[in-house]
Amino acid sequence: MSGSVDTASLGERARRAGLGRYAGVAIGLLVVMVYLGATEPVFFTWGNWQNIIRTEAVVAILAIGMTFVVLTGGIDLSIASLATGAAMILGLSVEGGSTWWLAAILALLFGIGLGLFNGLLIGVGRIPFFVVTLGTLSVYQSVAFILNDGVLISLFDFARFDPLKSFSNGDVGSIPTVLFLVVGLYLIGAVVLRYTQFGRAVFAVGSNREAARLTGIRVTLVIVAVYAISGLLAGVGAVVQTGRLTASGPIADPNLMLTVVAAVLIGGTAFTGGDGGLLGTAIGVLFLGVVQNGLALSGVNPFWQGMVSGWILIAAVAIGGLRTHRVRLPKLWPPSRRLSA
Repeated sequence: MSGSVDTASLGERARRAGLGRYAGVAIGLLVVMVYLGATEPVFFTWGNWQNIIRTEAVVAILAIGMTFVVLTGGIDLSIASLATGAAMILGLSVEGGSTWWLAAILALLFGIGLGLFNGLLIGVGRIPFFVVTLGTLSVYQSVAFILNDGVLISLFDFARFDPLKSFSNGDVGSIPTVLFLVVGLYLIGAVVLRYTQFGRAVFAVGSNREAARLTGIRVTLVIVAVYAISGLLAGVGAVVQTGRLTASGPIADPNLMLTVVAAVLIGGTAFTGGDGGLLGTAIGVLFLGVVQNGLALSGVNPFWQGMVSGWILIAAVAIGGLRTHRVRLPKLWPPSRRLSA
């Protein structure tokens, strides 16, 4: 049997196993939406949904790259710091006289470069992903501070930045422009995972790294590639976020990485790798966005939102672990014949 056939088989089995994971979060999303629709009249207004789309756009973009990484059995803890550094590169470039599109390209290249650095340390250097990305989380945050001595870069008065500002905050008709970008990126990612040899290799590496290597998959190359993809998407997220805020700040959002990881795992992608996909991630992003929006509409203190996301993440991982290991709760009723005898 050829290596390509084995690779396809491993990837296909992993994808089929992941489909059932989407049902739980989809039902949860529906229940939350019905509840908020009944208790908060403004929830189903299009203006509120425009706000949800714009607020969650960066999370959705970063979650695409994170999904690729988690499918191989890793996690990129540095993704928020990396995006912050890319945003500073964009801001400095515009401030220095670059056009918006050249500044955006430089931010993307910066993201890819740092993502490749993570991937090389993990794939070639064989350093555990947790150690590498936890370390680079701090390193990339320091880079963001060093680039402009910790000072925020305001881009509000730069006319050459206006096209990017208009794109990030504008609409096509009544649809936020960023929604088209997010949907396009998810479609590209889904096609790559489902219909390409690289996508099948990603699932195979996450399912069983040694088996994937024996079938001829270049495991190291796949690992380096997924972290580069994560870096690229962090760069895209940085461009969108800078356009929305019309500024580049040197401080990474402390909740962004948690929210991105939570969206991926809540969406059914197993933290052990090899199981899940972008459909679940999209539902997970929407679920968290709806929950956070509902908390805001209900007047809940914003400090509680991180706690809610954290507990949802713990619950999602716990349920995924139960499914993976097929843990069954003891049967308490009706009593067994042995007990009743």
